[in-house]
Amino acid sequence: MAKKGNRIQVIMECTEHKDSGMPGTSRYITTKNKKNTTERLELKKYNPILKKVTVHKEIK
Repeated sequence: MAKKGNRIQVIMECTEHKDSGMPGTSRYITTKNKKNTTERLELKKYNPILKKVTVHKEIK
């Protein structure tokens, strides 16, 4: 039997890296509860290309 729940997978993309014009992307996959968090997520995550912690926003 399948598990029922409100958790969905979301993709987080770095905003600073996208604006910098450098090649490559910094993305993370995480889950969120769509019932409790209806708006898009915005978290601080590590960007290995820029070598610092930056803001990552939910895409799609």
